[in-house]
Amino acid sequence: MHTGQLLGSGRTADVYALDGSWVLRRYRYRTDVTEELAVMSYVGAFGFPVPRIGPPAEGARPTDLVLQRLTGPTLAEALLAGRLGAAEAGALLARLLRELHAIPPRVSTNPEDCVLHLDLHPENVMLTAEGAVVIDWSSAAEGPPGLDRAMSALTLARIALDPAFPAGADVRPLLAALLAELADDGGASAADLALARTRQQENPYLTEAERERLEGAVDLVLDTVP
Repeated sequence: MHTGQLLGSGRTADVYALDGSWVLRRYRYRTDVTEELAVMSYVGAFGFPVPRIGPPAEGARPTDLVLQRLTGPTLAEALLAGRLGAAEAGALLARLLRELHAIPPRVSTNPEDCVLHLDLHPENVMLTAEGAVVIDWSSAAEGPPGLDRAMSALTLARIALDPAFPAGADVRPLLAALLAELADDGGASAADLALARTRQQENPYLTEAERERLEGAVDLVLDTVP
């Protein structure tokens, strides 16, 4: 099938323009997107902010997703540009996690489980004129909400310890703001962080340097917990 301009590339997928309304998200290492579509449709039905899902494009591959084309910066871009501060960004991430975890599980029979994004960080939040929209549901699963909180906190801490991160972009205030906002929800416990660390350690798309920072990232989260 014909794809338009390459709009962006991540660890596992490329995003192409189809027209002014739709984009094509094409995964490089997956076999299909059935589960991701199901999760997005499910949480969207509860009013959670996800991109609209478009009809399959003619000649699409099993690893293709047609999604609403969103206009606006990512939360990461807005932070780097100084358009909002750490406190506001932390409150937004916490609110999105809280709202997601209020949605009952789609397949699990455990009433304590909920839908988990498992990769909710500033690069996966788009700030559109209609509000924040959460993208990239490829890691979504179901389980205890503490794991999702720990995954977000651990990712921020890992980025904070990355010497290659842009100078002047201190992630620690955002981590502190997020953990303060999540404190009443249970925060990120040591047990949840251990599970999150194992999950990230086993992520084949992390670099070896990122894996080596995980132990320090766990310590940073625990040291930052209010």
